[in-house]
Amino acid sequence: MVIDESSGQASPVNARKTDIFDVFGFKHYLGPNPYLERGALVFRLALTGHRAPPPLGDYVEAIAQRYPKMALTEYQSYADLFVQTVVEVGKLDMDLHCELWSLQPTEPTTIAVESIHESTSYGTVYAVWDWFEAISNGQPFQLEDQIALLQTRFRRSVYGGPTIYALLRAAHNQGIPAFYLPDEGLMQYGYGKKLVRGVATTFDCDSHVDSDFTTRKDDCKAFLSTLGFPVPQGAIVSTLKEALKAVQSIGYPVAVKPVVGHKGIGVTADVQDDSELEFAFDRAVEAHEDGQPIAVIVEQSISGLDHRLLCVDGKFVAATQRRPASVTGDGRSTIAELIALENRKPERLDTPTSPLGKIIVDESLERYLSEQRLDLDSILDPDEVIYLRKVANLSSGGVSIDATEQVHPDNIVLAQDIAQHFRLVCLGIDVLTSDISRSWKEGNFGIIEINAAPGVYMHLRPAVGNSIDVASRILETFFESGQAARIPIFTFNYLPLKELQELVDQILVNYPNWTIGAICRDAAFVNRSQKALTGSYNTKVQSLLRNPKLDLLIAEYDEVTLEQEGCFYDSSNIVILDAPTEPEKVLSRNVADGATVVIKEGNTISRRREGLVETYELAEEEPFQRVYWKEISAILSEK
Repeated sequence: MVIDESSGQASPVNARKTDIFDVFGFKHYLGPNPYLERGALVFRLALTGHRAPPPLGDYVEAIAQRYPKMALTEYQSYADLFVQTVVEVGKLDMDLHCELWSLQPTEPTTIAVESIHESTSYGTVYAVWDWFEAISNGQPFQLEDQIALLQTRFRRSVYGGPTIYALLRAAHNQGIPAFYLPDEGLMQYGYGKKLVRGVATTFDCDSHVDSDFTTRKDDCKAFLSTLGFPVPQGAIVSTLKEALKAVQSIGYPVAVKPVVGHKGIGVTADVQDDSELEFAFDRAVEAHEDGQPIAVIVEQSISGLDHRLLCVDGKFVAATQRRPASVTGDGRSTIAELIALENRKPERLDTPTSPLGKIIVDESLERYLSEQRLDLDSILDPDEVIYLRKVANLSSGGVSIDATEQVHPDNIVLAQDIAQHFRLVCLGIDVLTSDISRSWKEGNFGIIEINAAPGVYMHLRPAVGNSIDVASRILETFFESGQAARIPIFTFNYLPLKELQELVDQILVNYPNWTIGAICRDAAFVNRSQKALTGSYNTKVQSLLRNPKLDLLIAEYDEVTLEQEGCFYDSSNIVILDAPTEPEKVLSRNVADGATVVIKEGNTISRRREGLVETYELAEEEPFQRVYWKEISAILSEK
């Protein structure tokens, strides 16, 4: 709403002439801000005055049809219901960790909701707004369609990959700072000298040589064979003629796959004859990138079930059995219809938090049906089960089954022995065996390939069995706790350039080997070297915290910066406030456990630490600088 000064009347900002509500004044914050202690989307909600809204209960009744638990809450206003509906819809049926919200009951009402991805949060608010207007007009509203669009938007964001989101959520739960670095395309976990950067399960401490080596399946296979590990015998070919010749010495059945590849792309298992070999070879060739020389593995096909053994920091942590997608007949539906029904199941939403992906219908699926003398129009008998693929790719609709507790000790030792040879945080080892609870030494066990950047969501949320929190295990490799991911941070609401430089000098006298990042409104420094950092104020703070040598950060956040950008980081070890405004007082709540907060108002000093508060008066002409230097010295002596 805006106020027409000549008439004193409010007028809509974004609302249409038929709307009852107006939503406007959007502002997105990456971190704590005057409205919420987390990254948030802040906006305003008001009545347009075009016409009176239906009773609040009408909205609650309509919304509760989709979210029944919302009927159990009493709402104080339309804004109260609106914000809680935004929070519920914002989980996108994916259980996203967006729970926090705040509401300032002014007119118009200022609302803040926790946000992971800015564009998705905007879309969620607009979807709820449209839903409220539909309820106002007694019209149906296709919320499911809106959620599907928002799921796609989130899935395409930098946080939307299943593995990245799993790590982001684990970091959130453990209190580990995590944020995206757009210019590098990486996630950063931790601050300064504690930081780790990575994409999915690949991290900056991983050996690039080892990571590249795992993509060369032929070399890896030879390496594992040399070490005495069980790998299928085979050959590398570049033409179909060479493939046919290789089969003469290997014998059918064989498996065919590109030398360089991932996620099972171009892989065909259990090839039984020359016709299938031709199809499999063509699939492997199609999986090559343009200009890439043709290199296809033709190897002995081992009968058994597909398993992924996951090692983190050289230690076995989880195992998953993967089975191809299947459908069960009902005596009347075609296979195509059964697939469509299966794909509509909630667990097959194909989102970062769904245990199953969509069943993909392609040439490989249709060919396998043909081998079973079936096609997409075939009707299965009641309770008849058929598999749709030979390969258990989860990305094509395969089923994951937790097998961690079933793995034989010899197979655990095998996985760890392999992992010890690679300087990689995460290693996925794919094996075929009829029974993972039997030792590999008994035979009929083969290592198919190893993967340097394994996905983890199959372990976190398998379709069948227990969840194994591997994301937390990965982060524990770097950080024993959330606090172990942090460096000391000192925050001021007012810190003139001269005082900032003097403070840095004072600390360096006692800690000469430290690297200190420091920023105020006038300049940014690393120790006493001024840096020409670019971007917004928070971008400059982020740039300092990206420095892998940084031992300490000193930062000024005044009212204007907090209102415009919020605070980049989520806690301080000491907060020094000099005559703070109300927005600046939010800094005193954004603190670590055991932090010190010192507030000067007039000549009165208030000091809070570990729940204890003391107040005293400054002596005549006693500088405030002397007070906070003493407090900072006490904090540093504990580090």
